[in-house]
Order: sequence, then C-alpha cells, then structure tokens
Amino acid sequence: MRYFFLCFAFLIFAFVQVSFSQTNTPVAYPFPVKFLSLSLEKQNLKMAYMDVSPAKPNGETFILFHGKNFNGFYWKNVIPMLTSRGYRVIVPDQIGWGKSDRPNIHYSFHQLAANNKTLIDSLNIKKVSVLGHSMGGMLATRFALMYPETVARLILENPIGLEDYKTFVPFEPLEKVLQGELKATYDSYKNYQKTYYPVWKPEYEQYVEAQAADLKLLNFPQIAFVNALTFQMIYEQPVVYEFENVAAPTLLIIGQEDRTVVGKGKISKEIVNRYGQYPSLGKKLNRLIKNSRLVELPDVGHIPHIQTPGLFEKAVGEFVPQAN
Repeated sequence: MRYFFLCFAFLIFAFVQVSFSQTNTPVAYPFPVKFLSLSLEKQNLKMAYMDVSPAKPNGETFILFHGKNFNGFYWKNVIPMLTSRGYRVIVPDQIGWGKSDRPNIHYSFHQLAANNKTLIDSLNIKKVSVLGHSMGGMLATRFALMYPETVARLILENPIGLEDYKTFVPFEPLEKVLQGELKATYDSYKNYQKTYYPVWKPEYEQYVEAQAADLKLLNFPQIAFVNALTFQMIYEQPVVYEFENVAAPTLLIIGQEDRTVVGKGKISKEIVNRYGQYPSLGKKLNRLIKNSRLVELPDVGHIPHIQTPGLFEKAVGEFVPQAN
C-alpha cells in the first residue's frame, strides 16, 4: 500500500511538472528561478524572478525590467556585470511573460509596478536602482513615478513610450490585435527582431528562440491573448507626458540607429519615417528629465546590452558606484 501511494504521489508530481512546463516558457534561465505569490482580480498567480547575490556586496540592489518581446533570459550577460560591481540583482518576469503566469486580467503599468513593489517588499529591500529596456522603460518610468522614495537611480535603455502612439497609429479592436498574435511564427518573430539591429548576427538567434518557445506551449492561444492585451496597454497608457515628473538621477542609454515604433505595421511607410527617431527622441527625453545624463551610442540599435555589451557596461559603470 505504501508503495502504491509513493508511485501515485510521484505521478501527480510528474504531472504537475509537465503541466507547468507546457504553460510557461521552457527556456533555461542563467540563474535559479523563484516565485512570488500574488492575488490579482480574484486569481492566485505566480510571478517568477531571479535573485542573484554578488560575491562582494555593496549593500545596493538593481531590479531589471524586460521588454515586451523578451523575458528575464535576455539579461543573462547584464546580471554578472552588475554583480561584479557588488549589486544584488533582481530579475522578474512580469505577470504575463516568461515563467510567470499569463492570466486574463486588466494589464496596466500601474499594476505591474505595484507587483514589483510587492516583490521587493517581500525581499525586505528598501531602495533599488531600476534598469528598464524598451517596454521595461515605460514600466520603470511608471515605477519611479509611483514610488520615488524607493528608486535610488533610474536607467532607461532605448525605452519605448517616448511618443504617444495612439496619436498617429490607428486604433484596432482587441479581437483584431489578437488575430495578428495568433498568426505569429518563428519567422515573424525573427523578422521583427531583425529590426532591432543594424546588422543581424547569428548570436542574436537565441533571443528569437527564447521568444518563439511560447509557440510550442499548449496554452499559446492564451499567451497570444495576453500579448494582445499588453499591446493595448502600451498603446493606451502613455508615459510621455510625465517624464518631467521623474525625480531620480537618470541615465539614458540610446542606440542611435533605433527606429522602433509600436504599431508601425498599421501605418504607411511615410508616416513611420516621421516617428521613432531615437537620436532626437533621446535628446528630448534628456531635456524633460531634469536630473538625467544622456549617452548616445552611434551605429547601435534597439538593444545596446546585446549588440554592444562593452559600451553598455561602460555607460552603466560611469553612472553607478563600484563595489568596495
């Protein structure tokens, strides 16, 4: 009888593990993944995160916010760069991405920011430096506005949201956005990611693979629905009108070849060319955030920390203190 119950328990455990792997990204992350329990809209959810300690702590912490087409995996080279400087590094997958749950809820930057505040509170962290890339830059901005006393410093790496996309990209109902998400393929993801770099290199393929892993999951239709909901979040919830209210010391790292426009597939090439001009957008952002420093990276696209990690590290290293 005891043998029977042990076998039964093992089968249940195996089923749970298989079920989990079929509904969350199977990508192998560079450090152990932990989970925070959250209750949102009467749903019990799990938020995944990595918590990496340095060999020689300087007593400070970084939290890294990923972009829309990414998850914690793509910070794998940034984490050791920060820990080598003495920083504890927290790397969440936002609810709706990666190894976190992908629920049907109302997605907002305010709620995502609140989730991350709950995370750092649960870890007894009082202050953090915040690094946000792309959509993560919008989230980092909202976090800094909501919790100014918590943010020691802010780094925005080619953030989106420097323009109000809904003023020039036509609205589409959620059902139509969802149709496009459901048609996604490995090639469509790759073709979009190719626009992030002036020149495509084979080593960038791993980030396409990390995104495209969702295509093989049993619940991909639900993931596609969340992708549509979060597109609408970006479209409908601009931060561009509030940059002047950011108080934290801020570093702006702007790849000068970036021409990202959210929703550019819905507008003509002529209109696209009027927007997403990061050389001028970066300068405008520098003027709006009073206590900010602008680092312009020539010949660099949307993801400096992947394309030119050395230049990215140099910019960050000149902005944040070195461990003792």
